[in-house]
Amino acid sequence: MLRFFVLLLLLANGLYFAWTQGWLRELGVGPAVQTEPLRLGQQINPEALRILSPEEVRRVDALAIAPKASPPECLEAGLFDNKQSAALRQTLETHLPVGSWTLQPGVQAPRWIVYMGKFANADAASKKKLELKGRGVAFESLRNPTLEPGIALGGYETQAAANQALKDLTQKGVRTAKVVQEKPELRGDTLRLPGVDEKLRPMLEGINEALGGKALKSCGK
Repeated sequence: MLRFFVLLLLLANGLYFAWTQGWLRELGVGPAVQTEPLRLGQQINPEALRILSPEEVRRVDALAIAPKASPPECLEAGLFDNKQSAALRQTLETHLPVGSWTLQPGVQAPRWIVYMGKFANADAASKKKLELKGRGVAFESLRNPTLEPGIALGGYETQAAANQALKDLTQKGVRTAKVVQEKPELRGDTLRLPGVDEKLRPMLEGINEALGGKALKSCGK
């Protein structure tokens, strides 16, 4: 029985070998013929292949490792009064391309604060700040130097909001604070640069002086 299986295995191997060599094609069986025309027919868009020159290879490599340019950024600055806007417009027309900037009418909301002061001197203001820290009352720097030496216990866009904040602070033991307007509403022009790209950015150095210390910031911030 074992001899029969061995003979059967040898016969199967012999038939497979004959099939792979194509010796059984006359009987209508055999592997697919892999001829050169068949391989050419299986190619996809062979006409699109092109051998690059050494110079083209270097150019492609340089593009692959080159840093990607940052997307254009919208920047703005302001507000500028009529005199500042006139001087800024002349500078913009000289240093920046046409259509890369606009001067738009803008409004800066007033600022109301809960205020303590004026104190007799800076030392008195410092002592009051230590007292406020002990009570857990937050404070911030004044934005209007004419109110120094003093302390701002919070800034608000409306007088009503500042009055409510003062009422809340009174419950914390703050007795001598009051609501004052730190800055009035301002109207003027806002400089807007909607598409600052890598080409335009170096040109902005030419307008720094005309900005008068007003920093360019991302639009909407």
